[in-house]
Amino acid sequence: MPHIFSVAELTSSIKELVEVHFPFIWVRGQVSNLSRPGSGHIYFSLKDDQAGLQVAWFKNTQPFSRQNKADPAATLENGQDVVCAGKIGVYAPRGTYQLIAELVQEQGLGDLFLAFEALKKKLQAQGYFDESRKRPVPYSPDRVAVVTAPTGAVIHDFTRVAEDLGLGSEIRVYPCLVQGDRAPGQIVKAIKLANEHAWAQLIVVMRGGGSLEDLWAFNDEQVAHAIFESTLPVLTGIGHETDTTIADLTADKRVATPSQAAQSLWPQRKDLAQKLDEMELTLIKSYSNYLKENENELNSLIKALGWLSPAHRMQRLEERLEALKDRLIRAMRDVLQNRSQRLADLSSRLRFRFGPEFWDMRSNELSYLESRLLAGGQSLHTMNENRLNIASQRLSDLDPHGPLKRGYSLVEVDKTGQFLRGVKDVQSGDGLKILVLDGRIKARVE
Repeated sequence: MPHIFSVAELTSSIKELVEVHFPFIWVRGQVSNLSRPGSGHIYFSLKDDQAGLQVAWFKNTQPFSRQNKADPAATLENGQDVVCAGKIGVYAPRGTYQLIAELVQEQGLGDLFLAFEALKKKLQAQGYFDESRKRPVPYSPDRVAVVTAPTGAVIHDFTRVAEDLGLGSEIRVYPCLVQGDRAPGQIVKAIKLANEHAWAQLIVVMRGGGSLEDLWAFNDEQVAHAIFESTLPVLTGIGHETDTTIADLTADKRVATPSQAAQSLWPQRKDLAQKLDEMELTLIKSYSNYLKENENELNSLIKALGWLSPAHRMQRLEERLEALKDRLIRAMRDVLQNRSQRLADLSSRLRFRFGPEFWDMRSNELSYLESRLLAGGQSLHTMNENRLNIASQRLSDLDPHGPLKRGYSLVEVDKTGQFLRGVKDVQSGDGLKILVLDGRIKARVE
């Protein structure tokens, strides 16, 4: 028999299948049925000429500044052409699927997304993003080349964290623009220069957060090629956690923010101190275990040496002989006792099976069954006789001529053929037939 799904089981299977195959997608369409409830979430439909898709844009993924007039969450309206990015989810209570949006941009910005996807697809086919080609980033490096703007919060945050964690590491900044038309060329030049110097153990490419246009320099094919061709491992920390650029995908390792770039390179001092304490405890414990194991081994050897003496061997043989003798005596006693008990049981069963008690019991059973048979026959006869009397009485009560025998008569109206039940059933001059026990009498109403 085929498996019968419950509604919840089927919906859960569909949810798992859809969410695995569509973890993050881009969808273009026109906004309709826009709704802004008090929770701050935004719900709308995304449609084109042939289909529609429900979209949920939750408050925690919307831009923080709802008063910014350029904010898509504030300016979104029905009829607007937009590009949405997010994942497909299944809403189990209603059995429907929807797009859980993480980004919503106007169609103009959607062209940038399409360009991003086209370049991403091209470079992916060329093996730029393959995990097999990516190299491990050195942990706690001594020399780091940083490609970023020479001023601003990004380099300040990185050097501050590095100073706390870097344990005397050296940092060289290769300055470049990180925004605008000239930025890609300068980023490429800085990466190549760091490789030519061959001084650093890795290159860190960083930029703070911003809009898609602000980060577009890191979606440039030349920048991706420079990272791909770099002889030094490349670590990127560009934008915020939700921002992913072509440079991030090409780099050997990507972190969410510039600050996390420094945190991922060097260990916390307290972690090193704790690790040192753990290593000390491990060493002490290992040495203690080593001494204990050797002591146990020495005691075992001393004990084994004592067991190899001839006197101990003879003593062990005598003890074994006495043990075997006791086991033999107990075994013979148990065999005799079991056989005697079995013989007594068989004798008792034979007497019970074919003795006088057996035949007395069978005689009593026969007498009991005989009395039950006689009682059952008498009861059946009485029951059938009562049923016959009841049926005869019911048949007599249903006889239509019964009332006539008791002196009653039945009156039938000629024109309707119905029995007369009341004065309203006839009129003056109607013919009647009166049925009595021994015949019919014709009459007329006056």
